[in-house]
Amino acid sequence: MTQTIGVGLVGYKFMGKSHSNAYRQVASFFPDVPLRPVMRALCGRDEAGVRAAAAQFGWEGIETDWRALVARDDIGLVDVSTPGDSHAAISIAAAEHGKHVFCEKPLANTLAEARAMLDAVTRNGVVGMVNFNYRRVPAVQLAQQLIQSGRLGTIYHWRAVYLQDWIMDPAFPLVWRLQKDQAGAGTLGDLGAHIIDLARMLVGEISEVTGLTETFIKRRPVLAASDAGLGATAGAQLGDVTVDDAALFLARFANGAVGTFEVTRFGKGRANFNSFEINGSKGSLVFNLERMNELNVLLEDEQGDVAGFRNVLVTNGGVHPYMSAWWPAGHIIGWEHTFTHGVRDLLHGIAAGAAPQPTFEDGLRCQAVLDAVERSAGSKQWVEPEY
Repeated sequence: MTQTIGVGLVGYKFMGKSHSNAYRQVASFFPDVPLRPVMRALCGRDEAGVRAAAAQFGWEGIETDWRALVARDDIGLVDVSTPGDSHAAISIAAAEHGKHVFCEKPLANTLAEARAMLDAVTRNGVVGMVNFNYRRVPAVQLAQQLIQSGRLGTIYHWRAVYLQDWIMDPAFPLVWRLQKDQAGAGTLGDLGAHIIDLARMLVGEISEVTGLTETFIKRRPVLAASDAGLGATAGAQLGDVTVDDAALFLARFANGAVGTFEVTRFGKGRANFNSFEINGSKGSLVFNLERMNELNVLLEDEQGDVAGFRNVLVTNGGVHPYMSAWWPAGHIIGWEHTFTHGVRDLLHGIAAGAAPQPTFEDGLRCQAVLDAVERSAGSKQWVEPEY
């Protein structure tokens, strides 16, 4: 009989919704999971809001204080899906109570916090995993397989962009993601963390960076505490935006490859455009999240009068990672499935007593690159990450 593990989730909005769906779905579609998650408690400060979300998403109960949640005997896994300023406190307390930790990205707001979080899960012998969900896209997994098998040869280039446009209106209010004390960083930490993690997964460790950051709209309307919407009020008080709106940086990898990274929330017309290209001595790969079931592949051993990039539909359960759990070949999956894949791997890791990648160590290394880019933007020099 499959054993169970009680789950407590802190955070009930965007990420809380996606994580809740993963816990509901994982055992139904991946019956091989060694642990079945039991959704014990959803946690948030607004009792009415969290109670409504718990009923909608299928949680047994609620907590309004994360300290009570991490201390509960019926919870073995704590999921941290809150703004970055509380990641460290919740994760460290959970680890000290002997709970496994699944934490949203980026791991922390500072490099020092990330080190303390890694130390906490290591000292207490619990699993710590970071939710860089794009690692769990089957097309990205296929890209990794092609690289690791040597079919692309020596990797020379990585170029990646992650573009959004949701804060371009100057009347858009000063939400938490635009305040450094809560978010840690702006677009760099929010979007840049994703493509840094993918670069580390697919190409290798980053040894040196040089970058710049820019804030285009430096003051925004402050919402009243009672305002439940996101519309600005005429004559509202303005507050300072303390994070970046865009960031760009160059990178050198330890294996000799070079890379470019660009992230922005001012990419007009781009809602969630996450794309990378990798060029090697024997081939190239192109991925675009907006066509997440596809991978464009060019391999030198495929020559002739139709040589060039081919579009691979990554939906065949017989050969593509994770797809055997879902639908017949050609039937696509969506963004939410990446969270289910991550929870599936997390449950296997907890049962085996070994954290699946990306571990808190991976989260720390990503944080070190983010920190290096910020330091470089200030000094206008090449900077080495402090791993």
